[in-house]
Amino acid sequence: MRILDLREPYLKEVLFNPKYGYGKNFNPCIDCHGFMFRFTGDLLKEYNADFMISGEVLGQRPMSQRKDAMGSVQKLSNHEELIVRPLSAKLMPPSKPELEGWIDREKLLNINGRSRHIQLELAKEIGLKDFDTPGGGCLLTEIQFSEKLRDFIKYDRLDVEDIDTLKAGRHLRLPKGAKLIVGRDKDDNEKLKNTNSSKYYSAKILDATGPICLFQKNASQEDIDLATSIIITYGRTNLEQEYKVSFIDEEDEKNNFFTVGKKFETKNIIKEYLI
Repeated sequence: MRILDLREPYLKEVLFNPKYGYGKNFNPCIDCHGFMFRFTGDLLKEYNADFMISGEVLGQRPMSQRKDAMGSVQKLSNHEELIVRPLSAKLMPPSKPELEGWIDREKLLNINGRSRHIQLELAKEIGLKDFDTPGGGCLLTEIQFSEKLRDFIKYDRLDVEDIDTLKAGRHLRLPKGAKLIVGRDKDDNEKLKNTNSSKYYSAKILDATGPICLFQKNASQEDIDLATSIIITYGRTNLEQEYKVSFIDEEDEKNNFFTVGKKFETKNIIKEYLI
């Protein structure tokens, strides 16, 4: 298996200017599929391969797997005659590999619709046991993730290093524009701890148990003070007691600092900043 890192060209070519638009949220599904086939098709010569295979099923996805949408995907791919969709092939015009007799069209299937019953039976029949739960979707189809993305691009340019910062934590936009990301649980904290972005400080409470956080650099003092109180509020802290919060710059130790603050009486004060 070869994994291609296509994040950079995807951000430049697809995400913000899709020819066929978006689905319900920030998902440019048709352009995304065409983009992936285009890059895969360019590898055919390298591997001395004749065609591409996709596991798409006609009618399974409302935006990208309608018959007309699949045709649009093929046009975007620049290799439209060389895409084979074995699970629904009998419901679509024959591809070049079928017409040329490279593969037997009679052995291909005619699955249609959102049910995955036939696929699961087929997996059982061939002894395939270790696979992800069907039905999972791209993050760009999720409302909450899309809102985080819309908020981000309102204030900053989205780079590859920003992708992981959008995937974890509770996101807040503070009054002067700074971004604060607060870990919600152990898994979130671990993800934020391992996130590598030059745009953020790593922040945490020094004298109490609390979340791992990311806080945008070059923030105003007002946003720094507010972020400090928010971080303390989400920790195991007491009212009226002061706590230290450290802000660590992984790239420049001279830029490290800490502030002192207190817990808010209620988390309702924080709600207006949540994305």
